Amino acid sequence: MHRSLLPGRGAPGATAQEGLETGFFYVVNHGISEEFMAQVFEQSRKFFTLPLEEKMKVYQDENFRGYTPIFDEKLDPAKQRLGDAKEGYYIGREVSGSDPRAKDPLQGPNQWPSPDTLPEWKQTMKMYFDQAEKLSRKLIKLIARALELEESFFDKPGMFDHPMAVVRLLHYPAQASNPEEGLFGAGAHSDYGMLTLLASDGVPGLQICKEKDAKEQVWTNVQPLRGAFVVNLGDMLERWTNNLFRSTLHRVLNYGVECHSIAFFMEPNFDCIVECIPTCCSELNPPKLPPVKSGDHLLGRYKVTHKDYEAVAK
Repeated sequence: MHRSLLPGRGAPGATAQEGLETGFFYVVNHGISEEFMAQVFEQSRKFFTLPLEEKMKVYQDENFRGYTPIFDEKLDPAKQRLGDAKEGYYIGREVSGSDPRAKDPLQGPNQWPSPDTLPEWKQTMKMYFDQAEKLSRKLIKLIARALELEESFFDKPGMFDHPMAVVRLLHYPAQASNPEEGLFGAGAHSDYGMLTLLASDGVPGLQICKEKDAKEQVWTNVQPLRGAFVVNLGDMLERWTNNLFRSTLHRVLNYGVECHSIAFFMEPNFDCIVECIPTCCSELNPPKLPPVKSGDHLLGRYKVTHKDYEAVAK
């Protein structure tokens, strides 16, 4: 099911080792067909080819559901002159307006393009959301086993029974990046939650930096692998495992070629308290990071990276 990102290390079952070394790995034989993924990408492209006026009708709301224009997000404010040269679309877990949870940040109904314009769009995206969540839950069980925990460890109430799971469609126009001038497809960042599934259209551009605190950062290209998802581990898993599994810095460079990708972010429940797992610490290796509420961490990151955060946030 799993393959290494690193050349010459393609043996299946490399999840734990790659989590320790890079925080990134490929997943293959995952059960989501290439034919279906082609449909998802087709629908994504159809949305992004709409006129800007039409896309802005579903501009992101207070729950961060909907369309985000180019340059709206700036993932590495310290090094970016402009925002990310990409546009996106957030699709979260559906929470009806009558549900008590809808009053919480990042919870609520999704926005959808008009079915008159994109008649197959909503159904396709909902199907993809369900399949990506199912795959993410399988991977979380494997992570628990890699940590020598019960497979059901992360199934405890309050952890992932109402996760802040999000599909994000991404479109990078053919606008060349220039790191020296602070221009990126997506600025350097780590992902905020448990894990991310990334599907691409085969155009290179993703890079990772294994030593995010190094004075001279070294960036390694992650080549697309047909039919595979790139999986990267996030901040919450790093905190749970006391930095054993790493939340790795990554960025996207655009080489002047239009490209599309689709990310699925698997985040813990909003109210989940994420703290070091007892088996990952000791007197000689105490917790390196304090406990944090998952939703507070996510909102804190949005506040730094989204220019309209104050205007749209609850």
